[in-house]
Amino acid sequence: MQCPIARSLERVGEWWSILILRDALRGLTRFDEFQKNLGIAPNMLTRRLNGLVAAGLLERRRYSERPARFEYVLTERGRDFRPVLWALMAWGNRHFAPEGPSVMLVDDETGRAAEPVLVDRASGAVMAPPRFRTVAGPAADERTQRAHGGRAHGGRAHGGWVQAGRA
Repeated sequence: MQCPIARSLERVGEWWSILILRDALRGLTRFDEFQKNLGIAPNMLTRRLNGLVAAGLLERRRYSERPARFEYVLTERGRDFRPVLWALMAWGNRHFAPEGPSVMLVDDETGRAAEPVLVDRASGAVMAPPRFRTVAGPAADERTQRAHGGRAHGGRAHGGWVQAGRA
């Protein structure tokens, strides 16, 4: 599928994979650390780690020769997943934690709770409808163009493609 959401979920959509990335972003790197923290079966953890390495989210590095031991270190692609996790956490706290949040995002300078929002890097504007919407990009096939009202056109160049109807 051309859908970037589907392609992303193909790499991280299984919940164990997302929890492994969460733990890696908290500093865990070793197989036994992930297994202990998650309570995941070794064969399942091996499959998920291998998948995250294949997807370029983690890098496998040897830290011991005898016995051979490896650690799993976040790549730039893996570190770029942090805002996705923060958004999932905030969404989960808002909609699925009737008892209140068990984990929160805080501002270390003020100590106050923080709530993530998506902001356009170019304009600094909070990304919300109606100002922002999805459009078909330059690599879109016909199906994707139909789903998003045709190919992007007009407007200003942004990130290597043209944003439709925006100045």
